[in-house]
Order: sequence, then C-alpha cells, then structure tokens
Amino acid sequence: MPAEQIRAVNNIDLELYPADFIAIMGPSGSGKTTLLDSLGCLGKITGGKLTVMGKDVSQAAESTLVEMRRRFVSFVFQDFLLIPTLTALENVELPLYFSGANYDRKFCVEALEKVGLSNRINHLPKELSGGEKQRVAIARALAKSPKVLFADEPTGNLDTRSSQEIFELFRKLNKEDGLTLVVTTHNPLFGALAQRIIYLKDGRLVSREESGLYV
Repeated sequence: MPAEQIRAVNNIDLELYPADFIAIMGPSGSGKTTLLDSLGCLGKITGGKLTVMGKDVSQAAESTLVEMRRRFVSFVFQDFLLIPTLTALENVELPLYFSGANYDRKFCVEALEKVGLSNRINHLPKELSGGEKQRVAIARALAKSPKVLFADEPTGNLDTRSSQEIFELFRKLNKEDGLTLVVTTHNPLFGALAQRIIYLKDGRLVSREESGLYV
C-alpha cells in the first residue's frame, strides 16, 4: 500500500508588501509554522511558486536559500534560543560573527536599546525575565537589518504582561521603522494588532468563520 501523501499547506496564494504586518492564525496543526518556514526560506517547497525579493526560489538549492535568509530575513521563535553563558549583547552579536559579515558592535548595542534593554546588555539570560529574553531574541533578529521579520508564536512562553509588551514592541517596529512582520499566534490580542490576518485550517486559507476563531 503506498504511503499517504500529506500536504502541510496547500493551494495558498499570498503576497507580502513592504511594511506589512500579517498575523497567521489557526488551530494547532493548521500549517502556520510550515507556511512561515516556507516564506522565510527555512524549508524548500515541494510544489507551486515562491518568489522572495523578486527572485524565484521555488526550486532553489539550499545554498541559495541560506543566502536569502542571510540577506533578507530574520526569525524569532517561541523558545528564545539564547546561549546561557553569553551576555545579552554577546547573544545579539553571535549570529553576525558566524555569518562572516563585517559588523560594528554599536549596531548590536543599538538593537538592544531599540527593544528597551540598554540597561541589560551585560546580563546573562538567567538574570533576565522571560519578556526580556524575548526582547534579546528580537534585538538579535534586528541587528542584521532584515527586510522581513518572521516570528513563530513569539509570546507563547510569556505571561500576559510580557506578552502585551512584546505586542507593543512589534507594533512600534512596524509603524515607526516600517519593518515588515509576519507572525504566527494563537493570541487574539496580538492578532488584532496586525494589518491583515491570514486564517489557516488543515493547511488551507479559510475565512474567519471557517477557522472557528473570533478575531
């Protein structure tokens, strides 16, 4: 018996514009993370067409996808993914160091200042709250000046107050800096801040009513 073919996302037609703020919402298993990974060139698509910054990457080699990620996009995840033995500043610097790119430490400091952590740059992760750790992760993403920031459930591990602070920070980055944001979330308050909400169910784009959500 042949193996069952499972499409994590299917027949999705979506276009991102500069300074967009898009929330991808849907129940667990609806394909939110898969869609985010595909848009951010973290995974190769198996069908259809994906164009990033005017370049067709639908069948691109992994080296091309790596280059697209390095030049144009950054990611923030639910788990902060900080190195526990490095300070906040060192965590922000680390990806730039390994990328081989020339960088100035002052830009990393400025990224931490932008997220409100100017007084925490020399603190270790264990000395930071959950919200502060996520701010370090956001600063790390901002330090490379991405065209698009993808965030996968960025408030999933945070309490209500910290979540609200992250919501406001994302809105500020979008409104004041013109940063393009694509965020997956279960949080209706976060989704309501976005300019557009994309609803997924069983890997397909659906209406709000079909999704069963009320945002």
